Amino acid sequence: MKSILDALQEGRFIELPDNDKDGCLQVLATLIEAIPDFRSGVDFAATVANREKAANTAIGMGWACPHGRVPGEGDLFCAIGWSPAGIDYGATDGQRVHIMVMHYIPDSQKNTYLKEISGLAKAIQKNPALGELSTAHSLGDARNRLIDLLTAAIESALPDAKARMIRLEAKQAVSSLAETLPAAALAGLDLIPMTVLVVPGSRPVVLAQDKQVISQVEGAQELASALAARAPFDRAGFRIITRSVSTFQPDRLLYDCIAIRIPAASRKP
Repeated sequence: MKSILDALQEGRFIELPDNDKDGCLQVLATLIEAIPDFRSGVDFAATVANREKAANTAIGMGWACPHGRVPGEGDLFCAIGWSPAGIDYGATDGQRVHIMVMHYIPDSQKNTYLKEISGLAKAIQKNPALGELSTAHSLGDARNRLIDLLTAAIESALPDAKARMIRLEAKQAVSSLAETLPAAALAGLDLIPMTVLVVPGSRPVVLAQDKQVISQVEGAQELASALAARAPFDRAGFRIITRSVSTFQPDRLLYDCIAIRIPAASRKP
Protein backbone atom coordinates (compact mmCIF):
# COMPACT_ATOMS: atom_id res chain seq x y z
CA MET A 1 0.00 0.00 0.00
CA LYS A 2 3.04 2.26 0.04
CA SER A 3 2.46 3.99 -3.30
CA ILE A 4 -1.14 4.75 -2.28
CA LEU A 5 0.06 6.18 1.03
CA ASP A 6 2.57 8.33 -0.87
CA ALA A 7 -0.22 9.63 -3.10
CA LEU A 8 -2.29 10.65 -0.08
CA GLN A 9 0.69 12.30 1.62
CA GLU A 10 1.93 14.15 -1.47
CA GLY A 11 -1.36 15.64 -2.67
CA ARG A 12 -2.12 13.21 -5.48
CA PHE A 13 -5.65 12.54 -4.22
CA ILE A 14 -8.09 14.86 -5.98
CA GLU A 15 -11.76 15.36 -6.69
CA LEU A 16 -12.25 14.61 -10.37
CA PRO A 17 -13.55 17.61 -12.35
CA ASP A 18 -16.15 15.69 -14.40
CA ASN A 19 -17.74 12.27 -14.81
CA ASP A 20 -16.34 11.44 -18.25
CA LYS A 21 -14.18 8.32 -18.08
CA ASP A 22 -11.65 9.37 -20.72
CA GLY A 23 -11.35 12.85 -19.26
CA CYS A 24 -10.75 11.47 -15.75
CA LEU A 25 -8.07 9.09 -17.05
CA GLN A 26 -6.35 12.04 -18.71
CA VAL A 27 -6.45 14.12 -15.52
CA LEU A 28 -4.87 11.40 -13.36
CA ALA A 29 -2.26 10.54 -16.01
CA THR A 30 -1.28 14.22 -16.19
CA LEU A 31 -0.96 14.27 -12.39
CA ILE A 32 1.47 11.35 -12.54
CA GLU A 33 3.43 12.92 -15.40
CA ALA A 34 4.00 15.96 -13.18
CA ILE A 35 5.89 13.91 -10.56
CA PRO A 36 9.55 15.04 -10.57
CA ASP A 37 10.88 11.46 -10.89
CA PHE A 38 8.60 10.64 -13.83
CA ARG A 39 10.59 9.40 -16.81
CA SER A 40 10.57 12.02 -19.56
CA GLY A 41 9.63 10.98 -23.06
CA VAL A 42 6.87 8.59 -21.96
CA ASP A 43 3.33 9.37 -23.14
CA PHE A 44 1.75 7.90 -20.05
CA ALA A 45 -1.77 9.11 -20.85
CA ALA A 46 -1.67 7.19 -24.13
CA THR A 47 -0.24 4.12 -22.39
CA VAL A 48 -3.11 4.11 -19.90
CA ALA A 49 -5.72 4.71 -22.61
CA ASN A 50 -4.40 1.80 -24.70
CA ARG A 51 -4.41 -0.49 -21.66
CA GLU A 52 -8.00 0.51 -20.90
CA LYS A 53 -9.07 -0.27 -24.47
CA ALA A 54 -7.57 -3.75 -24.13
CA ALA A 55 -9.42 -4.53 -20.89
CA ASN A 56 -11.70 -2.62 -18.55
CA THR A 57 -9.95 -2.02 -15.22
CA ALA A 58 -13.03 -1.61 -13.01
CA ILE A 59 -12.79 -4.07 -10.10
CA GLY A 60 -16.34 -3.59 -8.82
CA MET A 61 -17.98 -1.99 -5.77
CA GLY A 62 -17.33 1.49 -7.17
CA TRP A 63 -13.57 1.11 -7.70
CA ALA A 64 -11.34 1.11 -10.79
CA CYS A 65 -7.58 0.61 -11.05
CA PRO A 66 -6.33 1.96 -14.39
CA HIS A 67 -2.61 1.63 -14.96
CA GLY A 68 0.19 1.79 -17.45
CA ARG A 69 3.41 -0.23 -17.65
CA VAL A 70 6.69 1.17 -18.93
CA PRO A 71 9.99 -0.62 -19.60
CA GLY A 72 13.00 -0.45 -17.32
CA GLU A 73 13.68 0.61 -13.74
CA GLY A 74 11.99 3.24 -11.59
CA ASP A 75 9.61 3.80 -8.71
CA LEU A 76 5.99 2.74 -8.47
CA PHE A 77 3.76 5.85 -8.53
CA CYS A 78 0.08 6.32 -7.90
CA ALA A 79 -2.59 9.02 -8.26
CA ILE A 80 -6.14 8.75 -6.93
CA GLY A 81 -9.34 10.44 -8.08
CA TRP A 82 -12.69 10.64 -6.28
CA SER A 83 -15.93 11.25 -8.18
CA PRO A 84 -18.90 12.16 -5.94
CA ALA A 85 -21.48 11.46 -8.66
CA GLY A 86 -19.70 8.42 -10.06
CA ILE A 87 -18.36 7.55 -13.51
CA ASP A 88 -20.04 5.29 -16.03
CA TYR A 89 -17.00 3.02 -16.32
CA GLY A 90 -18.55 -0.12 -17.80
CA ALA A 91 -17.95 -2.17 -14.65
CA THR A 92 -19.20 -5.75 -14.76
CA ASP A 93 -21.28 -5.25 -11.60
CA GLY A 94 -23.02 -2.27 -13.21
CA GLN A 95 -21.98 0.17 -10.46
CA ARG A 96 -20.64 3.63 -11.20
CA VAL A 97 -17.00 4.17 -10.23
CA HIS A 98 -16.34 6.64 -7.42
CA ILE A 99 -12.63 5.94 -6.83
CA MET A 100 -9.98 5.61 -9.54
CA VAL A 101 -6.54 4.44 -8.38
CA MET A 102 -4.06 4.90 -11.23
CA HIS A 103 -0.58 3.32 -11.10
CA TYR A 104 2.58 4.02 -13.11
CA ILE A 105 4.39 0.65 -13.24
CA PRO A 106 8.00 0.25 -14.37
CA ASP A 107 8.78 -3.36 -15.32
CA SER A 108 11.02 -3.67 -12.27
CA GLN A 109 8.01 -2.91 -10.02
CA LYS A 110 5.55 -5.37 -11.59
CA ASN A 111 5.51 -7.78 -8.65
CA THR A 112 5.28 -4.96 -6.12
CA TYR A 113 2.28 -3.57 -7.98
CA LEU A 114 0.55 -6.94 -8.14
CA LYS A 115 0.93 -7.42 -4.38
CA GLU A 116 -0.33 -3.90 -3.68
CA ILE A 117 -3.38 -4.08 -5.94
CA SER A 118 -4.22 -7.60 -4.71
CA GLY A 119 -4.13 -6.36 -1.11
CA LEU A 120 -6.35 -3.41 -2.02
CA ALA A 121 -8.92 -5.64 -3.75
CA LYS A 122 -9.04 -8.02 -0.79
CA ALA A 123 -9.46 -5.11 1.63
CA ILE A 124 -12.41 -3.74 -0.39
CA GLN A 125 -14.09 -7.16 -0.42
CA LYS A 126 -13.56 -7.73 3.30
CA ASN A 127 -14.54 -4.20 4.34
CA PRO A 128 -17.42 -3.14 2.06
CA ALA A 129 -18.48 -0.37 4.45
CA LEU A 130 -14.99 1.19 4.37
CA GLY A 131 -14.75 0.72 0.60
CA GLU A 132 -18.07 2.52 0.00
CA LEU A 133 -17.10 6.06 -0.98
CA SER A 134 -20.20 7.13 -2.90
CA THR A 135 -21.61 8.63 0.31
CA ALA A 136 -18.50 10.64 1.21
CA HIS A 137 -19.42 14.29 1.84
CA SER A 138 -16.12 15.88 0.82
CA LEU A 139 -12.63 15.09 -0.41
CA GLY A 140 -11.43 15.13 3.21
CA ASP A 141 -14.12 12.66 4.20
CA ALA A 142 -13.18 10.40 1.29
CA ARG A 143 -9.51 10.62 2.28
CA ASN A 144 -10.27 9.57 5.86
CA ARG A 145 -12.30 6.60 4.67
CA LEU A 146 -9.52 5.57 2.33
CA ILE A 147 -6.99 5.75 5.17
CA ASP A 148 -9.27 3.56 7.31
CA LEU A 149 -9.45 1.03 4.47
CA LEU A 150 -5.68 0.98 4.04
CA THR A 151 -5.23 0.54 7.78
CA ALA A 152 -7.53 -2.48 7.73
CA ALA A 153 -5.64 -3.90 4.75
CA ILE A 154 -2.26 -3.50 6.46
CA GLU A 155 -3.46 -5.12 9.66
CA SER A 156 -5.23 -8.02 7.93
CA ALA A 157 -2.01 -8.80 6.06
CA LEU A 158 -0.31 -9.78 9.32
CA PRO A 159 -0.05 -13.59 9.38
CA ASP A 160 -0.70 -15.41 12.66
CA ALA A 161 2.98 -16.13 13.19
CA LYS A 162 3.87 -12.45 12.85
CA ALA A 163 1.03 -11.50 15.19
CA ARG A 164 2.42 -13.89 17.82
CA MET A 165 5.88 -12.39 17.33
CA ILE A 166 4.46 -8.90 17.84
CA ARG A 167 2.88 -9.97 21.11
CA LEU A 168 6.13 -11.55 22.31
CA GLU A 169 8.14 -8.44 21.44
CA ALA A 170 5.58 -6.26 23.16
CA LYS A 171 5.73 -8.28 26.37
CA GLN A 172 9.51 -8.02 26.36
CA ALA A 173 9.34 -4.26 25.74
CA VAL A 174 7.01 -3.67 28.71
CA SER A 175 9.01 -5.79 31.14
CA SER A 176 9.60 -2.63 33.17
CA LEU A 177 5.91 -2.76 34.08
CA ALA A 178 6.14 -6.26 35.54
CA GLU A 179 6.48 -5.03 39.10
CA THR A 180 3.19 -3.11 38.94
CA LEU A 181 1.21 -5.56 36.80
CA PRO A 182 0.05 -9.03 37.82
CA ALA A 183 0.96 -11.83 35.45
CA ALA A 184 -2.61 -12.13 34.18
CA ALA A 185 -2.71 -8.45 33.26
CA LEU A 186 0.63 -8.68 31.48
CA ALA A 187 -0.62 -11.59 29.40
CA GLY A 188 -3.73 -9.66 28.43
CA LEU A 189 -2.09 -6.45 27.28
CA ASP A 190 -4.00 -4.48 24.65
CA LEU A 191 -1.66 -4.48 21.63
CA ILE A 192 -2.50 -2.24 18.67
CA PRO A 193 -0.57 -2.54 15.37
CA MET A 194 0.35 0.93 14.11
CA THR A 195 2.13 2.30 11.06
CA VAL A 196 3.59 5.82 10.94
CA LEU A 197 4.58 7.65 7.77
CA VAL A 198 7.17 10.39 8.35
CA VAL A 199 7.96 12.97 5.65
CA PRO A 200 10.23 15.94 6.51
CA GLY A 201 8.27 19.17 6.74
CA SER A 202 4.93 17.44 7.33
CA ARG A 203 3.21 16.08 10.39
CA PRO A 204 3.59 12.29 10.72
CA VAL A 205 0.56 10.27 9.61
CA VAL A 206 -0.51 7.49 12.00
CA LEU A 207 -2.44 4.52 10.60
CA ALA A 208 -4.24 2.36 13.18
CA GLN A 209 -7.65 0.88 13.81
CA ASP A 210 -7.88 2.47 17.27
CA LYS A 211 -9.06 6.12 17.03
CA GLN A 212 -7.65 6.95 20.47
CA VAL A 213 -4.18 5.89 19.39
CA ILE A 214 -4.41 8.12 16.33
CA SER A 215 -5.69 11.16 18.25
CA GLN A 216 -3.17 10.84 21.11
CA VAL A 217 -0.05 9.75 19.25
CA GLU A 218 -0.37 11.64 15.95
CA GLY A 219 -0.49 14.98 17.77
CA ALA A 220 2.81 14.45 19.60
CA GLN A 221 5.31 17.07 18.40
CA GLU A 222 8.21 14.79 19.32
CA LEU A 223 6.81 11.77 17.47
CA ALA A 224 9.26 11.80 14.55
CA SER A 225 12.32 12.22 16.78
CA ALA A 226 11.07 9.58 19.23
CA LEU A 227 10.60 7.07 16.42
CA ALA A 228 14.03 7.89 15.02
CA ALA A 229 15.58 6.99 18.39
CA ARG A 230 14.19 3.44 17.92
CA ALA A 231 13.58 3.07 21.68
CA PRO A 232 10.21 2.46 23.40
CA PHE A 233 8.53 5.67 24.58
CA ASP A 234 5.32 6.57 26.38
CA ARG A 235 2.64 8.92 25.10
CA ALA A 236 -0.77 9.68 26.66
CA GLY A 237 -1.29 6.23 28.18
CA PHE A 238 0.37 4.26 25.39
CA ARG A 239 3.82 2.72 25.08
CA ILE A 240 5.07 2.88 21.49
CA ILE A 241 7.49 0.24 20.25
CA THR A 242 9.21 0.51 16.87
CA ARG A 243 9.63 -2.89 15.23
CA SER A 244 11.19 -1.83 11.93
CA VAL A 245 11.58 1.09 9.57
CA SER A 246 11.58 1.21 5.76
CA THR A 247 13.18 4.05 3.78
CA PHE A 248 11.70 5.38 0.53
CA GLN A 249 13.05 7.99 -1.83
CA PRO A 250 13.73 10.78 -1.49
CA ASP A 251 13.55 10.92 2.33
CA ARG A 252 10.38 9.19 3.51
CA LEU A 253 10.29 6.78 6.44
CA LEU A 254 7.62 4.18 7.17
CA TYR A 255 7.69 2.85 10.74
CA ASP A 256 6.10 -0.47 11.71
CA CYS A 257 5.10 -0.07 15.37
CA ILE A 258 3.04 -1.48 18.22
CA ALA A 259 1.04 0.75 20.56
CA ILE A 260 0.45 -0.82 23.99
CA ARG A 261 -2.32 0.57 26.13
CA ILE A 262 -0.77 0.95 29.59
CA PRO A 263 -3.16 0.24 32.49
CA ALA A 264 -3.88 3.40 34.47
CA ALA A 265 -2.42 1.95 37.66
CA SER A 266 0.95 1.50 35.96
CA ARG A 267 1.34 4.96 34.48
CA LYS A 268 3.87 7.40 35.81
CA PRO A 269 2.34 10.32 37.72
